[in-house]
Amino acid sequence: MRGTLPGLPTPHPLLHQLPAVYLDQPFLERFLGALDEVLAPVLLTLDNLPAHLDPRTAPEDLLEWLAGWVAAEVDGERSADRRRAVVAGAVARHRRRGTRAGLAAAIRVETGLEPEISESGATSWSGEPGSALPGSARPWVRVRVRVADVRAVAPARARLERLLAAEVPAQVGYAVEVMTADGTEA
Repeated sequence: MRGTLPGLPTPHPLLHQLPAVYLDQPFLERFLGALDEVLAPVLLTLDNLPAHLDPRTAPEDLLEWLAGWVAAEVDGERSADRRRAVVAGAVARHRRRGTRAGLAAAIRVETGLEPEISESGATSWSGEPGSALPGSARPWVRVRVRVADVRAVAPARARLERLLAAEVPAQVGYAVEVMTADGTEA
């Protein structure tokens, strides 16, 4: 994580907090200078705490820590801007998790592809007791994405399989279809 930075200036030197009678004491100047060097990172971090807690402005070494706070997965493969966007949007995505819109947003974030999602779920009500239930006996989700390059099919499929295993509720079956841009299934 973070460590001390040699030569970091302190925003509030302790020597200047003392009465004037102590300003010309060499021992106090050295002693308080050493304390200033230890306290400078703490004071600067506290002064900049709002910027450290905002994923758009946080230092890169704190971004993974912030991602843990909001249960977002960031990996080193993505650019810094992409990781910041994932962390910044995590709470909104969690709010929609388990819905079709939430699944589509997760796929867009993870792969950058626009998914076509079909599902078996449905809702209805009836005033008649014993009426037929909507949907199918076993719920399912089918996700289809189109990739431009045939060589991208296998990585896209593997990434989608991992994502759907994590995002789709456990009782719901899912299928992944990765197609090329011309519409042929790969």
